[in-house]
Amino acid sequence: MGGNRKERRAAGQASSQTPARSTGSAFQPTSEMDEKDVDFILQHPDRSGPKGKTLFDLADERQRELNKGKPGREQMDGEGATADGEAIGPLGDAILYSVTMAGLHLTLDVLVYNQYREAIVWDEIIKRAASALPIFFFLVYLTHVGFTTRFPVLRNLLFLVGGVAAGCYLVFSGNKHGYFYVMKAAPPVGTLWIWSVVEMDIAYAALHALAVLGYSKWNGLDLY
Repeated sequence: MGGNRKERRAAGQASSQTPARSTGSAFQPTSEMDEKDVDFILQHPDRSGPKGKTLFDLADERQRELNKGKPGREQMDGEGATADGEAIGPLGDAILYSVTMAGLHLTLDVLVYNQYREAIVWDEIIKRAASALPIFFFLVYLTHVGFTTRFPVLRNLLFLVGGVAAGCYLVFSGNKHGYFYVMKAAPPVGTLWIWSVVEMDIAYAALHALAVLGYSKWNGLDLY
């Protein structure tokens, strides 16, 4: 009985030391890691960007090819502007600016009526704004065509003179003329004044403001 027990114990120890039966797979699970495995886990992702052309690049090239096949169509650059740098051209600018200026004319007209505590006559106000609309359209279109944009300094000087003249006239008119005259003159002149300032570069706009302020102080006129 004792011998059998010793034999069984020896057989159990021998079986525990026998390698596990192969499952037929070359992969054997393990918890050990070598240096290459550690480097692979710790390496940083590649953030250098695409090495070749992206879908956006391919789409842009395709669009350029399509544009070349359409005669009379202005070529577009990467920012969606036309070849001359204008997004919608002088005609589009004229439409957009003139409508905005007509709205500004109407607003100034209403403000002048309120300033003198007069009843607002909407028919007359709308009619005056509509009458000024084609004039605004012509002026904007004339100053946005290619010929005028080729000479930025001359263009800025033109708006500088116009802005100073309009600003000084409004200050003088508001101080010297009666309210009825101001009601008629202020909306169109004020609209042209604001438009001139918008069209000028910042340096010219600042110079214009100093000129109007100096004119007012020199002549003892109030700005409001």
